[in-house]
Amino acid sequence: MSILDPLPANLHDKIIVCSYVNATSKIQIARITDVPQWYFERVVFPGQNLIFEAIASAHVEIHTGMMASSILSDTIPCVQLQVEEASSTLPSWVPIKSLDDNPLEDPSVLLNLPEPEVVS
Repeated sequence: MSILDPLPANLHDKIIVCSYVNATSKIQIARITDVPQWYFERVVFPGQNLIFEAIASAHVEIHTGMMASSILSDTIPCVQLQVEEASSTLPSWVPIKSLDDNPLEDPSVLLNLPEPEVVS
């Protein structure tokens, strides 16, 4: 979910996890504008699955990119995009880490990858 633009603190008990897939061949912009003191906007490329947090009463505006402009092509209630569990929509190779978990004490351990094997 979006670490850069967290939802306002007074809404944290109303958060839902949502998923939107751009099933078109055009670039789209997903925008949420009806949450007070919060603005969410993301580019969604063709075939991309956007997973985000919102509140159930919010709506996602989908703007489809055209030549030098965009058209509001859909407005979807976030509750219709809600997923039961974030991990059910993510590929199995994506690591899931709860926000309540303690952060890594030494982030450099992520960089300790095994040496590649050379096959001749």
